[in-house]
Amino acid sequence: MKPYTYLLINLLSISICFFFSFDRRIQFNKHFPAFIKASILVAIPFIAWDVWFTAHQIWWFNTEYTTGLILLGIPIEEWMFFICIPFSCVFTYFCLDKFFNLAWLSAFNNMIVFVSVIICAVIALLHYDKTYTFVTAIVTATVLIYLHFKARASWIGQASFVFSILMLGFFPVNGILTGTGLESPIVNYNPKSFLNIRIFSIPIEDAVYSYTQFLLNIYFFKIFQKP
Repeated sequence: MKPYTYLLINLLSISICFFFSFDRRIQFNKHFPAFIKASILVAIPFIAWDVWFTAHQIWWFNTEYTTGLILLGIPIEEWMFFICIPFSCVFTYFCLDKFFNLAWLSAFNNMIVFVSVIICAVIALLHYDKTYTFVTAIVTATVLIYLHFKARASWIGQASFVFSILMLGFFPVNGILTGTGLESPIVNYNPKSFLNIRIFSIPIEDAVYSYTQFLLNIYFFKIFQKP
């Protein structure tokens, strides 16, 4: 079972959400085309980021926990990660937005963007020598500025709230990937490339990275939902 660990993480992460996508009250299956387009579009730069980081040993993968299929230097399970995890995240956002009134959270858009961008800018300036930290901070700040000021996204507050709920799934999934409950981590990090601040076994940069990926998936999902 050990070589199928990462594969099982992906499949378990998506299975329940995929099953309920066909529920007549949810009918998320009708939005599969929009999700597929959005997830692929977002996956392209993130996979490029992944490939580059892996090639430069900023992070690397323990292939004992993968099937051994490698594409562009990263396991095939890592490629699946960029579809499976966003699916569950977008599905959760879709359901909460559908069944609950989250519009009031838009009032927090300015505060969320202002505080987040300032924090990212300060961290980037202070830790420009730590590649993972620096790149994550710059990309997150750039995405938030674009969504808020250029795209005029009114849902940043809603998405941020949903992401905080998604942390309940983030911790066990990323926890296992970074070594919780395993003999060794599936994903390993160069200690010189990040802050070495961990939430349990998870680098804090992973949470920010996931937040940015989530925001972009929601943004393009909404675009492709339109007639």
